[in-house]
Amino acid sequence: MRQLARRHPRILIGGTFVVVLVLLALAAPLVAPYDPTQVDMSVSLEPPSGAHWLGTDDLGRDVLSRTIWGSRVSLSVGLIAVGLGLGVGVTLGLLSGYVGGLFDLIAMRGIDALLAFPALILAISITAALGPQIQNAMIAIGVVAVPLYTRLTRAQVLSIREREYVTAARTLGAGPFRIVLRHIFPNVTNPLIVQASLSIAFAILAEASLSFLGLGAQPPTPTWGGDLNYSRGYLANLKWWMSVGPGLGIFLAVFSFNFLGDALRDAFDPRLRRAV
Repeated sequence: MRQLARRHPRILIGGTFVVVLVLLALAAPLVAPYDPTQVDMSVSLEPPSGAHWLGTDDLGRDVLSRTIWGSRVSLSVGLIAVGLGLGVGVTLGLLSGYVGGLFDLIAMRGIDALLAFPALILAISITAALGPQIQNAMIAIGVVAVPLYTRLTRAQVLSIREREYVTAARTLGAGPFRIVLRHIFPNVTNPLIVQASLSIAFAILAEASLSFLGLGAQPPTPTWGGDLNYSRGYLANLKWWMSVGPGLGIFLAVFSFNFLGDALRDAFDPRLRRAV
């Protein structure tokens, strides 16, 4: 891993950004200067100052504190939703690619049905049907991610299952379960790692969109999307600082995971390695 980071310094840079964001979310109770839900009308709508670095909203809540605490919601949704999509999608992809036949036909037609809907519209529909809660937002974003991992895993399995070492393992009497876990799955992990890092960025953006529409975590829970929606009515009155915190949080999180995903893709792509 150290050698990989040395040859591809962008992985180190992107990984550093991601680690800082995760540590900031974990340490929110220690880092945030104020309680994110504490109302203090005596300091409402104050511009950025030494006491409140990103100002306060109309209820006197500290914008910086709400931004830091909002990272907990966004990152947890991103990680859990992608983990859900990854687990279900990879399992379906492995089975569909290796077993084939009727199972493959039925599974892929179901995946095609999910892909017929735009990802964000599907997530909004599922969340609206289940109810506006953060757990339902995680489920919706996870469901949207399933087709991507299923198709990616299936394509990799189809290209690997006929290779010599898989044929040799089958000839020596290895069962399907052992072949899939010991010989096929380890060889499909690289593209899955790259896709997972990119999908977390989409999941964070999707969670912000759902919260902006009121379908994510409900007030007064601090969320980047919810706070953006709350503060947009004050932009006309030049209370711009209320939008800076959550907007900057979304930008940095999406940028960090996309940067890391692009760096991992370049590092794991054998054609790029040969070009270097």
